[in-house]
Amino acid sequence: MRRLGSVQQKVSCVFMTEVKEEPSKKRDCQGFQVVATTILNPAVLEADIKTALATEKVDGTCCYVTRYKGKPHLWARLDRKANKQAEKRFKKYQYSHRTSKGFLWNVVEDFKTVPDTWIPAHQVKHHNGHPVPDEHGHIPGWVPVEDGNKQYCWHSSVVDYGAGTVLLLRPVANNDYDTLEITAVPLTDLQEQTLELIGTNINGNPYGLGCKKQPVHLLVSHGSIRIRNPPPVDFQQLYSWFRSSTGGLVEGIVWHCSDGSLFKVHRHHLGMEWPAEGAHLGNKPVVVRVSGTTVAMGDNSKSLFVSFSRFNGRHFGHLRDIHFDL
Repeated sequence: MRRLGSVQQKVSCVFMTEVKEEPSKKRDCQGFQVVATTILNPAVLEADIKTALATEKVDGTCCYVTRYKGKPHLWARLDRKANKQAEKRFKKYQYSHRTSKGFLWNVVEDFKTVPDTWIPAHQVKHHNGHPVPDEHGHIPGWVPVEDGNKQYCWHSSVVDYGAGTVLLLRPVANNDYDTLEITAVPLTDLQEQTLELIGTNINGNPYGLGCKKQPVHLLVSHGSIRIRNPPPVDFQQLYSWFRSSTGGLVEGIVWHCSDGSLFKVHRHHLGMEWPAEGAHLGNKPVVVRVSGTTVAMGDNSKSLFVSFSRFNGRHFGHLRDIHFDL
């Protein structure tokens, strides 16, 4: 089985990109946007993109499973960012030089504080014992998701540390492109993997999961949702696929190369809107396989496990059809 890449850093676009001085389709209040050119990223050819595994780029927030206090634990993405003064200097430098290369950071003084439990992501460079920011001025990292932390309540809803499990959305089999299953998976099975948390309160809920009164959140392992008959890595063919194919109603594609490197293309790179009506993932059929939960019925913080266990064995025509009567 191919080893899937872990999303610890920003993933490079499969094409070379350029900055256009026009309002961003991706971020409000951003007066420019990054778009793809028709020129392949040279690193793509070195990584043998033709043999790469094409997977759906899922729209959520990044998570990581690694040990904490001696046990496998879910961690939330928390990038360490510059304070206001340093951010202003950085933006001014970017504007005048049209690049961030060459900007000098004071790593000790320029960045906001983070919790003591914060750890830098893999492959973050260090200088004099301090993590160094990337080209975007961020230091990617992680914090453990602990019960009772309101900032990460949606992360907490998909993990049961007592049972050592998380709620995972995945294909029913490795070669199944259509049917999904929701199941409780041991954290030990996901050790050192990165995943995406999706659902009602994440990124505007492009897949139509749950509702405000009855939120639904799930984890999806990176690289687990394969793309059937992906188009060649060619600008025009990818553009046509996103524009005209039902399978193209996705946020983007991430290619997992045999050497472990990752490349992506986002609809915004091609000048297309996202979210797209009828997003492909939300329209896939799903079966619930969550049984024997150890969570007490009165524990509201874990009600998602209880609710899914009541639906054990049920099939739904579309992922977005799942709603609970709590």
